[in-house]
Amino acid sequence: MLITDQEVLALASQIKKWGIALGFQQVGITDTHLAVAEQYLHTWLNNGYSGEMDYMQRHGFKRSRPDLLIPGTQSVISVRMDYFPEPTAATEAVLGDPLKAYISRYALGRDYHKLLRQRLQALADKITGHIGVFGYRAFVDSAPVLEKALAEKAGLGWIGKHSNVINRRAGSWFFLGELYTDLPLPPDAPTENHCGTCAACLTVCPTQAIVAPYQVDARRCVSYLTIELHGSIPEWLRPLIGNRIYGCDDCQIICPWNRFAKLTVEGDFNPRQQLNNQQLLDVFAWDEATFLRKTEGSAIRRIGHDRWLRNIAVALGNAKSSAAIHVALQQKLTHSSEMVREHVQWALQNHQS
Repeated sequence: MLITDQEVLALASQIKKWGIALGFQQVGITDTHLAVAEQYLHTWLNNGYSGEMDYMQRHGFKRSRPDLLIPGTQSVISVRMDYFPEPTAATEAVLGDPLKAYISRYALGRDYHKLLRQRLQALADKITGHIGVFGYRAFVDSAPVLEKALAEKAGLGWIGKHSNVINRRAGSWFFLGELYTDLPLPPDAPTENHCGTCAACLTVCPTQAIVAPYQVDARRCVSYLTIELHGSIPEWLRPLIGNRIYGCDDCQIICPWNRFAKLTVEGDFNPRQQLNNQQLLDVFAWDEATFLRKTEGSAIRRIGHDRWLRNIAVALGNAKSSAAIHVALQQKLTHSSEMVREHVQWALQNHQS
């Protein structure tokens, strides 16, 4: 095990080299002190901004105090991996076509959870091979972890006004992962916030979910409404969703720092099943078996077929009326899910008014 300060510094440097070799674009290290983020989280929860995401309120202080979640944690290795799969113009073209199905770009390829976790495990194996057995646990958007706050403290970027982490040289189109360790590694310095007076993300948000700089009301967020929400989407928000059937990227597309974003080099993040350029009517026609087949290995599967149809029904209700849309909606009026039928009826009423 490590003895001297020089050995600790050398290991920290080596960990970053291993991380880059394993496909991460950046590796940073931080301590476990998240008092500022903890207060922010409590304020956010007290404002009711978490909606139905009850899991955000569980676990007490374990989310903001890593050593309570994993006893003995001294340092957190934070990593990021680029995922943007296509030129911005292609993304904007789909979002701007009301008859196409817009899916958040992070979900077009393979589910990132498994890929990043495997790479983090490989990083842990490298460390073990170098110093022997040590305590660690890998997290990728799992368990009660404040991944954005940890990434910010580890110097991977700053949390922008839209609540995503922004890197000055790479924008915000990247995934985050963490390795909690019992190693006394030297922490990296956080970067400065470079949002300045820019308010583009607040202005562009289709549902005005960014209620103030650095304050997102999830109950209004399209990503929450189309992914996290299990029941009926509030009627007053449906027209604002447009053709976004799974998530929303507007605040990232508009962010000026994303002009520095690079396309992913990970083949697994490239679009599958042409999900980056599908017609609403085509994906609305998928039965459950087709949905499961087309979304195999994808994060999209988590919402299930009923919510998939619910979201597309809303998008079709927002599209320009046509005989084909009317027929497709009529065919779903007898669907077994009451939730699906309710959103289909709303869409039909939109086209009759």
